Amino acid sequence: MPVEVRLPTVLRSRAGGKSSIQADGGTLGEVLSDAVRQFPDLAGQVITDGGALHKFVNVYRNDEDVRYLDKLDTTVSGGDVISILPAVAGG
Repeated sequence: MPVEVRLPTVLRSRAGGKSSIQADGGTLGEVLSDAVRQFPDLAGQVITDGGALHKFVNVYRNDEDVRYLDKLDTTVSGGDVISILPAVAGG
């Protein structure tokens, strides 16, 4: 079953202007791969070339930070919501 992937404003232009998309997969990594398959311009925006989550992007599964779960191996189920948020830094 598909999950909803919510996109931040800065990524919407790479997904046809959509604020959220539907993607399939049993893990976060599979869901993000499906999202990139559908919208190739998303490639490299969330996952590094080395296959890890970018450190300047926060990803949540149902409001849980995946960095404290299993990162890209975090399991997802139909109806879950994946939220991608740009990290905010400053000083």
